[in-house]
Amino acid sequence: MIRTASAAGAGTGKVVHGTGRRIRRATSAEGAGESGLAKLIELHAINSFGDMLITIALASTIFFSVPTGEARGRVALYLLITMAPFALLAPVIGPLLDRLPHGRRAAMAMAMLARAVLAWTMAGVISGGGLALYPEALGVLVASKAYGVVRSVVVPRLLPSRLSLVKANSRVTLAGLLATGVAAGVGGLLHLIGPGWPLRGAFLVFVIGTLMAFHLPHAVDSAKGEQRAVLHAEVHAEADGGGSHLIHHRPPPVKASLRAVGPSVILALRAMSAMKWLVGFLVMFLAFLLREEPIGGLRPTLALGLVALAAGTGNALGSVFGSWLRTRGPEATVTTMLLLATCVTAAAALWYGVVTVVLVAGVAGMAASLGKLALDALIQRDVPEAVRTSAFARSETLMQVSWVAGGAVGILLPLNGELGLSVAAAVVGLVLLWTLRSLFRVGLRRHPATPRVA
Repeated sequence: MIRTASAAGAGTGKVVHGTGRRIRRATSAEGAGESGLAKLIELHAINSFGDMLITIALASTIFFSVPTGEARGRVALYLLITMAPFALLAPVIGPLLDRLPHGRRAAMAMAMLARAVLAWTMAGVISGGGLALYPEALGVLVASKAYGVVRSVVVPRLLPSRLSLVKANSRVTLAGLLATGVAAGVGGLLHLIGPGWPLRGAFLVFVIGTLMAFHLPHAVDSAKGEQRAVLHAEVHAEADGGGSHLIHHRPPPVKASLRAVGPSVILALRAMSAMKWLVGFLVMFLAFLLREEPIGGLRPTLALGLVALAAGTGNALGSVFGSWLRTRGPEATVTTMLLLATCVTAAAALWYGVVTVVLVAGVAGMAASLGKLALDALIQRDVPEAVRTSAFARSETLMQVSWVAGGAVGILLPLNGELGLSVAAAVVGLVLLWTLRSLFRVGLRRHPATPRVA
């Protein structure tokens, strides 16, 4: 028995060691190991793993453990106490972190450590689901989004010469999605032990993440040549023949070192805001709708599982397609994704059923994922390196605020599938028309634009 156990242990060790080597080989490919991007990819996987564990713990307490009516009230309270303050704090997160260019590793480590402490604290009160849980959840949310903003501005600093920025972001995103899938299974097993155990697991994961953040390359804290970006649109002469100008609002006079990000980036930001709004709406609306009124005779848990699987698959496909598309026509890509999301959402409203609901979840996930990569490519192409990290910080903040707005609408609407999806199709359809109008005026650039001084 001892020899058998020893052999089994040795075999397990070889499997784990071999898996670790394969993961490291994959993350370090194409110069990512030398530049330090591989360490960021692994850190983001840890971050996604911990966030998923916390999501499972909160969902099981706020959503699944009580009747639908009470669950809707709890989630509404969750939105009020966590999402609403975050919507006010989010516009501040980017600028604040942008003022700490020399402390990005410390900022990422503190975001990890804060969630570790909050996860351990929440583990003691989650079984009751009382009000004390909600401020702690707000802290977790703010720390998670702060990490997301810093991570977005760090990627360009660790970009290998053999990778484009869109492909690097695609690799980071895909690692996070894979880690989320593994964490879902682990979190489910931990929840069988007790409602607080996924949070205790998250505590351990975030402690490891805190240590890993300090092992990122020193280039992460470099701010050489960086300036702050101004998010407003300004059409260049070659885009409109020199006769017209597309200016949404002109900021007051600023230093000559500040630059405009360009009309193409504004176009993509607008389209991505609509897609993030749609994702937030679908998460909240379908979660309650399918629990209250299952479609196709399916059990609520099975219907929710199918939708979640479709959304996750769509996210993964978006990352894969983004890596393949590289930087080919990013304006057309983000507009096409918005058009696809609008058409599928409208079709789901007209022919509401299992197939269309699963399809809209998958398409929304893919559109948001691929659209974000197209936005990254536009920022890489049109925004000078001196202000690129600042532009990433502000775009990430805008995406999170849009998700919050969509989630709020999703929980406030009556639980009627046709009505809810019609409202969603109308909202993204209006933004699509606005985006198409801007696309015709901006045109499709094949060469990098030179942003003018604001």
